[in-house]
Amino acid sequence: MSGRFAGRVALVTGAARGQGRAHALRMAREGADVIGIDLCAQIESCEYRLGTETDLAETAAMVEAEDRTFHAEQADVRDRDGLARAIERGLDRTGRIDFVIANAGIGPMFGPSAATMQAWQDAVDVLLTGAYNTVDLVAGHLVAERRGAIVLTSSVQGMRTVPAPFDKVNHGFAAYTAAKHGVVGVMRHFATMLGPYGVRCNSLHPGPVDTPLVRHPGMDRFLEDFAESYAHSRTALPLTALDPADIAAAAVWLCSDDARWVTGVTLPVDGGHLVT
Repeated sequence: MSGRFAGRVALVTGAARGQGRAHALRMAREGADVIGIDLCAQIESCEYRLGTETDLAETAAMVEAEDRTFHAEQADVRDRDGLARAIERGLDRTGRIDFVIANAGIGPMFGPSAATMQAWQDAVDVLLTGAYNTVDLVAGHLVAERRGAIVLTSSVQGMRTVPAPFDKVNHGFAAYTAAKHGVVGVMRHFATMLGPYGVRCNSLHPGPVDTPLVRHPGMDRFLEDFAESYAHSRTALPLTALDPADIAAAAVWLCSDDARWVTGVTLPVDGGHLVT
């Protein structure tokens, strides 16, 4: 198999669909085998449908159509012990992990449940603790091999906040912003700790991406509620929503030898949203 990642293995969380599927597929096209992890179940504070076993199987078929191996695991990034077992099974199957894309995420910002503290807890547990668990459980392996690259999915909301009307904001929205900022701290922690061992760690900060979260009717209601705040939000480039493949392309670059001296970086892929 040709490709810059031939003979290597990428671990991707949230791999059933959306950005995670795009990461898995692009890694496969670059020659890597993939360990794909997803919860494949619903979290009650999320109004929109999360990925399923069928979705994960579809990702597997797409990767295997590229003549690469896809090792699927159902695991919850919030459950450290269960996640550790899933990663170990992936290592047993593939023999190595070279790249980690900690992508699993939720957006419990819509509907009545978003106003509950459970929405806050779920968002922080998945987006922040889940990202930490994923990287921390693989870090020792990467250190032992003295190689590897890690990419954590944050958001433009992890680099700035949208002014929110007090009567419209909810706990899920607040948690999403707080957790995505926290991901930057996790990234910088690991970039500093793992750098001496030749392991790089960076974060990606997408703008709006065309995924089931963005396409959900709840997002339309959300944008209506925040219309005045978002009226001042624009991009330098003519952009409505990014394709998940655009985010995957950036992750591939961060993992590649072209970025061999890039670590501790917060990389926005947002059409210039942050400079407007």
